[in-house]
Amino acid sequence: MTGPHDLKPAAATPHQPLAERLRPRTLAEVIGQQHVLGPGMPLRLAFESGRPHSCILWGPPGVGKTTIARLMADAFDAQFISISAVLGGVKDIREAVEQATAARDGLLQQRTIVFVDEVHRFNKSQQDAFLPHVESGLFTFIGATTENPSFEVNSALLSRAAVYVLQPLSSDDLKQIVALAQAHQALPAIEDIAIERLVAYADGDARRLLNTLETLAMAAAQQQLGDIRDDWLLQVLGEQMRRYDKGGEQFYDTISALHKSVRGSDPDAALYWLVRMLDGGADPRYMARRLVRMASEDIGLADPRALRLALDATEVYERLGSPEGELALAECVIYLAVAPKSNAVYKAYNAARALVKSEGTRPVPMHLRNAPTQLMQQLDYGRGYRYAHDEDGGFAAGERYLPDGMAEPGFYQPVRRGLEIKIADKLDQLRARNASVRTPDGER
Repeated sequence: MTGPHDLKPAAATPHQPLAERLRPRTLAEVIGQQHVLGPGMPLRLAFESGRPHSCILWGPPGVGKTTIARLMADAFDAQFISISAVLGGVKDIREAVEQATAARDGLLQQRTIVFVDEVHRFNKSQQDAFLPHVESGLFTFIGATTENPSFEVNSALLSRAAVYVLQPLSSDDLKQIVALAQAHQALPAIEDIAIERLVAYADGDARRLLNTLETLAMAAAQQQLGDIRDDWLLQVLGEQMRRYDKGGEQFYDTISALHKSVRGSDPDAALYWLVRMLDGGADPRYMARRLVRMASEDIGLADPRALRLALDATEVYERLGSPEGELALAECVIYLAVAPKSNAVYKAYNAARALVKSEGTRPVPMHLRNAPTQLMQQLDYGRGYRYAHDEDGGFAAGERYLPDGMAEPGFYQPVRRGLEIKIADKLDQLRARNASVRTPDGER
C-alpha cells in the first residue's frame, strides 16, 4: 500500500473510500516494497528507464499491486486499462486491444498498459489472447496475482514478463498508514495499544487496515468519540480481531508449543496449536515453512519421507490457498508428530559448521583432486584414487576422504529410531571394514 503526503483533506471528497483518498500519486509516496522500489532496485530502475515492460506482480492482498500498476501508467504517460479476471473475459480483452490500437494510432500515439487483476483466474485460452499483442508491442501487460505464477500463469506469457515478488507490509509500514490517515483527518486519535492491535489484525494487508480504519472512523463519529481506545476497539470489531499479536511474544510462544508438540510426538497437541495459529491469523505460508524446518531438524533421516511430505504440503497450499490448502498442513503436522524422531543430522551439521569456522582451510588431498588437464595429471592430481564402484560391494575399504592429518570427527551419530537404525548398522559395517585395512594412525 501507499500513501501520498500532499492529498486534499478527507472532507474534500467525503464519498471516496479512504484507500482511494490515500492512494499515492508518485513512486516516492509508496509505503513498503523497498526491496523492489528502493533506489537501485529492479522495479525502480524499470520506472526510471523510460521504457515500460510487461511484468507480473505476485504478492498477498493489500500490498500495492494495483497502485504500482497505476503509477507505472502515470510514469510513462500511458493509457491505463484495468481488467478483472474474476469478472471479465475475452470480450474485455478484445475491447482493450481496440482501445490500445486507437491510442497508438491517434494523434498522441499514446502507449497503453493493460492491467489484469487476479490474472490466475483467466484460463489458458484467455491468457493466450494477450500473447500476440504483448509480442507486437501494442500494449504493456501487467498481471497481478496472489498465487504462484509458476503454477497459474501460462509458460508462454510468463516467459514474456518479469516477475516481481511483493511482500506483506511490515508493522512500521502499517503504522505509517495509520499516521497518514490521522494527518488527513480521516480518523480521531488512537491510543498506542489500539494501533498495535490494528496492525496485528491487518497482518501486512494495507487494504484490510484502511477498511478497518474507515469502519472505526464512522463508528467513532456516530458515538461522538474524541479518541479510539483499545477496549472500545475490541467491542466494535469483536471476533474480527486477532487473538494474538503476530510477531509478539504470544505468537512465538504458540509456534514454540507447536514445534515442541511435534518433537514430543503428540499429534493432538500439534494439531491443536496449528489450528490455534491459523485461527489467530498466522500466515499459512509461514506455518508451512516451519513444518519444513521441523521435518529437517527433528525427524531427519529417521524418516526422510517427512521432509518430502512437508514440501508437498507447502506446494498444495500454494495451489489451493485457504481454507482448502490448510488441510494439507494439518495432514503434514500429524505425520510429523507420529514420525520417528532424530536430530542427528541437525547436530552433525552444527558440529561441522563449528569445526570449519574454528579451523583454517585444510588442503584437498592429492588423490581426491580433479585432474582435467595433462599438467595436473603430471602433478599427481587424482593419483591413487580408488573408484568405489570397482571395489567389492561398491566400497573402497580403507580409503580416506578427509583432509590429510585430520582425525575422524564423528559428526553424524544416527539414533536407534526409524530408518536410522538401518543407517547405523550400515555405518558400523563400513567402519569395521575400514578398520580392518587401516593402520592405527588411520593410513592405508
